[in-house]
Amino acid sequence: MERVIGVAYGGVVKAMLALLERNMIPDAVVRRLTRWLLAARLRSSYKSTAELQLSDLLSFIKSLQEMPIAIKTEEPKAQHYELPTAFFKLVLGRNMKYSSCYFSTNSTSLDEAEEAMLALYCERADVKNGQTILDVGCGWGSLSLYIAQKYSSCKITGICNSRTQKEFIDEQSRKLVLRNLEIIVADISSFEHEGTYDRVFSIEMFEHMKNYGALLKKISGWMKEDGLLFVHYFCHKTFAYHFEDVNDDDWITRYFFSGGTMPSANLLLYFQENVSIVDHWLVNGKHYSQTSEEWLKRMDKNLESISEIMKMTYGKEEAVKWRVYWRTFFISVAELFACNNGDEWMVSHFLFKKK
Repeated sequence: MERVIGVAYGGVVKAMLALLERNMIPDAVVRRLTRWLLAARLRSSYKSTAELQLSDLLSFIKSLQEMPIAIKTEEPKAQHYELPTAFFKLVLGRNMKYSSCYFSTNSTSLDEAEEAMLALYCERADVKNGQTILDVGCGWGSLSLYIAQKYSSCKITGICNSRTQKEFIDEQSRKLVLRNLEIIVADISSFEHEGTYDRVFSIEMFEHMKNYGALLKKISGWMKEDGLLFVHYFCHKTFAYHFEDVNDDDWITRYFFSGGTMPSANLLLYFQENVSIVDHWLVNGKHYSQTSEEWLKRMDKNLESISEIMKMTYGKEEAVKWRVYWRTFFISVAELFACNNGDEWMVSHFLFKKK
């Protein structure tokens, strides 16, 4: 009977995906289906006792220790970061921050929420003028450019894995006449570097990694003896899992997050061989949910221009499908982090010192 149900379920998912690709499923239905899938994830991931929950997490940690620093590094790069920057300019805020922002009574717009989170990073990492800064996985340079402007005596090095991102950041540096920012294109899992820094930042990069022990050992080598490492990653509050492409409903893994990891809120606390925890904070998931809702609004507002970008990137025959996929991705992210009033999936901030 279970096999019959599984086959029937698989058929339904395939049929829904076919309709989705043709833009024939209303947003309300997409949201309802996403919530249903999230509920199924919670049912399968929460264990019946605290002991079993801990055992499950420790088994996951062991699996990470036996893996390379990262896998399938080229796939997520192609899925996200080589899409024309023109698309992200239309969707993201003024700072081009492709990660959770921070909404409060003083930061209600996306631009304000971007700046609020960037300012929070600097506050929590105790950034001061004159420091040397390494931004690992710098994306379109939201943090690197922010620090370069606000702390003009700091010297910032950013590492990204996309030439289009470097070109964008270099262009912004020229426009802003910045002379304290250098961008390097490299794969962090194999990158070797001689420099050491007062502060190292990693914003939503660990989710693309696997062996956190090996990664933190590498990063600790880039920290001065009194240096600090600040990490921001999205997470689930209790359990961790790999993004795996097993079933038809794993399409987000397939098209947006190949080789990725969903860490638990405390996962890095188990990898302190080369760094020691100084502080740890949680940011409610509603901030990320609202961030993705804002991305969706901007996408819809600029749909005509975005449709042309999709044609140019994916081809005329695939343009509608990918436009729908990106909208559905933003909806799914919004629903994920809104789950249980933002108290299931959220953002974790860590501050480490060199051991």
